[in-house]
Amino acid sequence: METAIRRYRPADEDAVVEVWALAARVAHPFVEGEGTGERELQMREVYLVQAENWVAETPDGQVVGLLGLLGSEIGGLFVRPSAQGFGIGRALVEHALSLHDAVTLDVYELNETARGFYAAMGFTEQSRHPEPATGHTLISLRL
Repeated sequence: METAIRRYRPADEDAVVEVWALAARVAHPFVEGEGTGERELQMREVYLVQAENWVAETPDGQVVGLLGLLGSEIGGLFVRPSAQGFGIGRALVEHALSLHDAVTLDVYELNETARGFYAAMGFTEQSRHPEPATGHTLISLRL
């Protein structure tokens, strides 16, 4: 699937939140209320405002991926479920690496699909800790 990576624009908000909500519900079914409610509000009012955000967009203008950077930390990487498996997540991680010598991120221990993706990209585990908001274990990774 052909995509271009560009900076997030405020006009992308609804499209990006939709990508995040769809992908997060698939990736984090163990997180109560994922993709909705208070978590959506945080996405709109905190993460999209504070992070350096990038989107993957198809030639027809559909936003299919989101990369949120907090310095060299990947605070969020989400690809629309119907667009997964086409290299979009890899391209977004490679974009982060083009901006920083090394990148880090946290992934839920229970998110086996993402853990496999990051392992295939060469990320290595640094530590584990509980996420205060959910109590689920996060694994800190570095590449």
